[in-house]
Amino acid sequence: MDADELKRRYAAGERDFPATNLGRAKLIGAHLAGVNLFAADLSGANLAKAKLWGANLGGANLAGANLTRANLSGVNLHEANLRGAKLNFAKLYGANLSGA
Repeated sequence: MDADELKRRYAAGERDFPATNLGRAKLIGAHLAGVNLFAADLSGANLAKAKLWGANLGGANLAGANLTRANLSGVNLHEANLRGAKLNFAKLYGANLSGA
């Protein structure tokens, strides 16, 4: 799946995309609130300014991802790989970062 397909399916009302491969995807400013990307590969993805509040990113690989200014409020990041991720000015209010 690529970034355009994800956005198209999300806009159509789909929210469950577990274990999806979105490595290096360009999702700058994407509105994906409440999306389920459990155990997804988002390594190197550009999610700058993305709106992800309430999303499930538990167990996701976000290594090297750009999350600058992303809204991650209430996001489940339990056991997510955030190694080398850019979180500058990201909103993390109420996010679950246990084991991340």
